Amino acid sequence: MIWVSSVLFLVLSPAVYTSSWALILPGSVNSVNVTLPEIGQATASRGSAGGASSTFEPRANYQYIFSSEEVIRQAAKNAKIPAKRFSEPRIKNIDNTTIMQIEVTGPSPEEARRKSYALYDSFRQRLNELRTSEMEQREVPTQSILRDTQAKLVAAQRRVSAYKLSSGISSIDQVESLSSNIEDLRRDRAQFASKQAQAEGKAIKLSRSLNLSAAEAADAFKLQVDQIFQQNLKNYSEATAILRVESSKFGPSHPRIRREVSRQKAALQGLQRRAHQLLSRPISANLLSRLALAISGSGREALFQSLVTDQSEATGAAAQVGKLDQQIRSLEARLRLMTQKSMVLENLMRDEQIAQAVFASTLAKLDLGQGDLFGAFPLVQLAVEPSLALKPTSPRKGLVIVGAFLGTVLTTVGLWVLWIRKPWVKRIANWIST
Repeated sequence: MIWVSSVLFLVLSPAVYTSSWALILPGSVNSVNVTLPEIGQATASRGSAGGASSTFEPRANYQYIFSSEEVIRQAAKNAKIPAKRFSEPRIKNIDNTTIMQIEVTGPSPEEARRKSYALYDSFRQRLNELRTSEMEQREVPTQSILRDTQAKLVAAQRRVSAYKLSSGISSIDQVESLSSNIEDLRRDRAQFASKQAQAEGKAIKLSRSLNLSAAEAADAFKLQVDQIFQQNLKNYSEATAILRVESSKFGPSHPRIRREVSRQKAALQGLQRRAHQLLSRPISANLLSRLALAISGSGREALFQSLVTDQSEATGAAAQVGKLDQQIRSLEARLRLMTQKSMVLENLMRDEQIAQAVFASTLAKLDLGQGDLFGAFPLVQLAVEPSLALKPTSPRKGLVIVGAFLGTVLTTVGLWVLWIRKPWVKRIANWIST
């Protein structure tokens, strides 16, 4: 019976061929960093595509998808065979790898391989459908998040623009520029103050040396350029010189002496009268002698000119210092007002920058996330092509023969044991009865 049933099984059982192939899930980590100048950085990354975590095993999910009715039905359609003839594949996940080993059976080697390719195409089609569905489900909340961040950015920009328009300050750099201008003015004031002190010191020293003020030195130059004054000065000088020479020869009553004295007095009166007309004030003879400058020029004239120049420089520097002081006070008051406004503007611009960074980062992340088609369903690749079986995997003649032989041996031993145990049973029964 054992051998007849074994032979009938080998003869009547149809041959089954197995096509083996393997999928691999790439294990690299993909990430994208987007740097936004003056805003921030957006990072989009995903973990190991094929590796398992404590809560997620992509290969287990894929194994379930492979065995799903929809995938099997589509695979049978691709292979152009009835769905009943398309049995579930045998799948084995190899430990410590990202490889899935898959076996598909068929009545012939070609059909087994054709069913393998059909199953692989159906599986990929189902993955693409799941990925598309995931992207569509993400789109609605994504657009909502993007609209919210965009609305916050627009509101922040409007607040900044409105405050700039009302306050008259357009940027924080204006405060820094104004502060820099004030420092420049202070530096210029220090230079003019130093120049003023230097010129005043020189003018005071010359004034003491000449026993003459700068105003009086200027009056001397007014008198120097007047021809009438110079003519009277010439007459006075000639008369004085003649008197010095002739006084040693003649007495005071000498007609020549008297004539030169009269000429000297007339010249002096002419000098005083002309000086009064030019300077609009009476001039004493002593002061007139100190103010008198010859047309030809002399070292005394150079000192006078230096005194007037130094005094002019000191006056000009003092005027510049006063003007700079006024400008500095005005700019400092403006700086205090602009500093207060700039603090408000800086806070508003910080809010705008934060809103802009959030919007840009959200947009970048959403775009990168939308492009990540393999986040929930990692990429799969065909690591080993479906094989073409050279011999059937079922029925296995060797295994059937070995089984039949073992069954024959066990059955023979059992029958032999049953046969030899009957005399012993009778002997034991008789011994017990006696």
